[in-house]
Amino acid sequence: MTLVFIFGPPAVGKMAVGLELERLTGLRLFHNHMAVDPVLQLFPFGSPPFQRLVGEFRRRVFEEVASSDLPGLIFTYAWALEDPGERETVDRLTAVFSARGARVCYVELEADQSARLQRNDTPLRLQEKPSKRDLARSRARLLAADAKHQLNTNGAFFYPGDHLKIDNTTLDPDAVAERVVQHFKLSRAR
Repeated sequence: MTLVFIFGPPAVGKMAVGLELERLTGLRLFHNHMAVDPVLQLFPFGSPPFQRLVGEFRRRVFEEVASSDLPGLIFTYAWALEDPGERETVDRLTAVFSARGARVCYVELEADQSARLQRNDTPLRLQEKPSKRDLARSRARLLAADAKHQLNTNGAFFYPGDHLKIDNTTLDPDAVAERVVQHFKLSRAR
């Protein structure tokens, strides 16, 4: 079993790459907004009930997949790398798989801000992520996240042996997914 953990800043293409990776490998995609958007209908982003519900939902999905017959999972996440609490969250989630002997592959996507601002309002993103449909608010959140957090590594990563960093500013999701499959020698779907 394999967990592919795709991280990077907002609108870098995590979900688009995850969808292509799902097609190539048969691993199921659980993009972060599958947990976030339903809870946003009830509680404000970052509020204690929001954090509890999203955290619990992610954990339960990870546990069910890790104990299933599925070949694994692809998960996407905008990781504030400077925040120790975020690393603890990531470590707790990935431990669900590694404790069962599964492989964890970290894929870091990086693209310049202008490319990400263009991707912020693509039809796929807006279709799959209802909370991004307010384009002015989504753009403002992207810019605020860039200003506040370290969303890409600067040459060092916590788990270097299991890490692949790709600048996908000018790459299509299928090319990125192909690199991921080759780098980690992932099995292809039949």
